Amino acid sequence: MPVRIGAPRDEIRAACASTSKPKTSYKRMGQQFIAGGSAGLVEICLMHPLDVIKTRFQLQGSAASTTQYRSISHCFTTMYRTEGFMSFYKGILPPIFAEMPKRAVKFFCFERYQDMLAGDNPKTPLIYAIAGMGTGLTEAVVINPFERVKVQLQSETNIRLKEQESTFSKARAIVKKDGFGSRGLNRGLTATLGRHGVWNCVYFGLFHSAKAHLPKTESKTQQTVQTLSLGLVSGTLASIANIPYDVAKSRIQGPEIKLADGRFKYRGAHQAMLLVAREEGVRALYKGLLPKLMRLGPSGAIMMYVYQTFSDYLARRFP
Repeated sequence: MPVRIGAPRDEIRAACASTSKPKTSYKRMGQQFIAGGSAGLVEICLMHPLDVIKTRFQLQGSAASTTQYRSISHCFTTMYRTEGFMSFYKGILPPIFAEMPKRAVKFFCFERYQDMLAGDNPKTPLIYAIAGMGTGLTEAVVINPFERVKVQLQSETNIRLKEQESTFSKARAIVKKDGFGSRGLNRGLTATLGRHGVWNCVYFGLFHSAKAHLPKTESKTQQTVQTLSLGLVSGTLASIANIPYDVAKSRIQGPEIKLADGRFKYRGAHQAMLLVAREEGVRALYKGLLPKLMRLGPSGAIMMYVYQTFSDYLARRFP
């Protein structure tokens, strides 16, 4: 709305308000939060077995790992033979308890951060990337205790699920022994911050930047294909970028290994990465990459599709 010279202050404010972006309502924020949680539940139920396989591979090479897997198929068959089918769902309760709030936090925070960074200006790839990194750092703080318990459960070999210590018992044991801090339930926080910060930075940065350059279409089929394809590519590249932090996290949060002087062998994210590279070679920082890609590539597609579909449904159903 054009403003005439010398116009009253109220008229200037009204003109500015008419050109600024509408603020997101609290109802819409709630819908985004629910949609994000739903996306997390669907994704974890479908993809958890591959997360177990990934963790097993990442723990190989540490003194605490006694079983050596030659390939993904060998890992699957060995676990099935020695631990039973349900072993592929070891440690699933912590992700279920964590994934719904984690994904809810992920999408809710991303929407808020990108709006805050952009203001009334157009959103750029840099804004998407920074908002994604902020999102990852936020969710890492929320889910790190769950990750600690999950990795502990997933690392236990040759034990059937029904014979395994419960999620709550494992959490209580960790807290009783080492407390809630950096030696206990929040052990490995720096590695979790790195893993999620990098993943979300790449994922959201690529997805939304590429989507902005795609031709607009009214076809639901083409929209679905675009969302799934971009989600798959973004999730795959983000997983390649962050896996060294993932390996470090598994080593830090897995079975504890102490040195002769009483210190933990794996302590901080970068110390763990340097130690793994020195002792096992740089390629060891990419252990578990294939099962990680098999999980998080499709997960990137599933997660974004479920989020956008359910978010749009809620917006239409409860305008």
